[in-house]
Amino acid sequence: MILFITTMLFAKFLLLSFMVVRVQGYLHQFQPFLFVNINDTAKIQCSSKKQFVAGGITAQWYRRREGEAPMLIKRCSDHQNVNKVACISEGDNLTLAIYNAQRSDSGVYYCTDSYIIFLTFGNGSTLIVGDSYTNSSWVLPLAPSSHGLLYSGTADLACVVHGVSNPVQISWSISEDLQEQGLTRSLKTKEGSLVFINHISIPMATWTSGKNFTCDVKFNSSGKSVKKIARYVEASSTAPASECSHYIVPLAAGAGLLLLVVSLSLIWTLCPSTLGFKPRISAPPASEENQGGILYAHLDFDSRNRKGCTMQRPARGKRVKP
Repeated sequence: MILFITTMLFAKFLLLSFMVVRVQGYLHQFQPFLFVNINDTAKIQCSSKKQFVAGGITAQWYRRREGEAPMLIKRCSDHQNVNKVACISEGDNLTLAIYNAQRSDSGVYYCTDSYIIFLTFGNGSTLIVGDSYTNSSWVLPLAPSSHGLLYSGTADLACVVHGVSNPVQISWSISEDLQEQGLTRSLKTKEGSLVFINHISIPMATWTSGKNFTCDVKFNSSGKSVKKIARYVEASSTAPASECSHYIVPLAAGAGLLLLVVSLSLIWTLCPSTLGFKPRISAPPASEENQGGILYAHLDFDSRNRKGCTMQRPARGKRVKP
């Protein structure tokens, strides 16, 4: 039983691997992005290296929207609802026509075809109906810091598009002469809006060459886009030292002033007469009362030595008889 299950899994793995190869080499969709206005007709094209079987009768179209599983939209052998969605076959080319397109029709469309017992998929075309821009939309390029490039041979750049209602087209240009699509990931926020993160990896020499790397985001069919530029900025090794140097002189002056104040305070406390002052010191009166045989002494603090520091005389007092 275990051997049978293992054999089935291995056969399934080979089947999926073969299907992946056929996906890459059999069907091709040469429209990565397609913009149309609301109520217009969207035409998504798919080409085949071999003529579609019986004019595309075995062909199907799937649509995948963000956060949803792929959904079957049209079987070309099915002639129902042709006023909304229709298959148009011309030799090796197959076109999906979506009439009176609405925002809800936006998504990634895949053409499929059956070949013997295999179902193959195209590489996908993103349809954007209307305008994906909202009041909360913004574009932010992210670039690596100069310190993070020390141990890496490549530089990873990302373009974040936040708060859109439908897919957008994201591309990169390097000094306006080279364009790359990059790899896009998406997620849905709690509010229901979409966030797209497009990532590219470039060689270190290209990133540090001083060229401008522009993230170009298109939201609708108007042709206008939002562009944000990222550029390598070399870090200065002397920057921390120069910043600290502004604080050296004030700190040194403050430390010297504090030391002077402490020194004067000590001199004032220990030898006040050396500064020319003779503070008045009152002597406590001697007690003549009997306190259980305890001797109370009259201490004289007025006598001073020749150097000006205070000296204490021998205690004088009475012995109170019990």
